[in-house]
Parts: sequence; structure tokens; C-alpha cells
Amino acid sequence: MSGRRNSKITAYERNRRTGAARTVRGVYVYGNTAREIEITRELEEPRRQPRPQVRKNRERAKHMSAGYVLFLAAALCTAALILVNYIQLQAQLTNLTKSVAARESELNNLRIANDEEYNRILNSVNLEDVKRIAIGELGMTYAEEGQIIEYENESSDYMRQAAAGGN
Repeated sequence: MSGRRNSKITAYERNRRTGAARTVRGVYVYGNTAREIEITRELEEPRRQPRPQVRKNRERAKHMSAGYVLFLAAALCTAALILVNYIQLQAQLTNLTKSVAARESELNNLRIANDEEYNRILNSVNLEDVKRIAIGELGMTYAEEGQIIEYENESSDYMRQAAAGGN
């Protein structure tokens, strides 16, 4: 048995390697791929005729009426106007976004400059010098025990201080 099996494999391998032509139903096949060519069968089959209703529908579909053409033209113009308007709105939105970003950047720069100026002013004032000038040159003194009057404001608004001399 094993000798017979080896002879079949060998013959197959020999035909495949040499590219010998084999005939299958009268068609020559080269190599190890087999293609069945059925051109004549396709040509011999008659085409089916469509039903009359289908034929009428196809004829109607080939011809467009003037109303349908006008409707399509109006729809096309409407779609074009909507698209142009949409693109313009997108451009406006982009410009406004850029404008807002520029204004925010300007605001941040102004805040930074303001904070720097405020810190510079605070650092330029020496509170010890102010205290020395107020007490020494202007005659200011600390408040004594009887001079402090406490007042509770019931409304959370503001408090006005009236002069003790009636002014």
C-alpha cells in the first residue's frame, strides 16, 4: 500500500513541477490552479424580459418633468445658501474667539502690571518712617483709655463718624 501511495504523490508532484497540461472537460489547465471558464454558458442563457409594469417605471424614471427639475434646482440653491451662511458663521465665530483670546491676554498683562506697580508702591513706603514722622513732626499720639469709643453697627452697611465738637 505504501508504495502505491508514494507513486501517486510522485506523479502529482512531477506534473506540478513540470507544469504539464491536464485537460478538464476540454479546457487546458496549467499549474496547480484550476479555473473553470463558462463564457459560452453565459452567452447561451437568454435574458429575461422585465414585466410591463417594471418597464413603465423604468421609462418614467428616465424622464424628469419640469416641476421636478425646478424643485431640485430650488433645493440645490437652498442648500447652497445654508452652507454659505454656515461657513460665514463659522468664520465669525473663529474671529470672535481670536478677539476674546487677545482681550484675555491683554487683561492678564494689565493685571500683572497692576500687581507689580502695587507691590512697588507698597515696598517704597517704609512704615517706620511714616510712624516716626507722624509722632515726631506732626505730634500724633497713641489713643488713651478714655478716647476709644466702641460702637456696634446693627446694619452691615457703613458707619459715619461725627466730629465731637459738633462740626
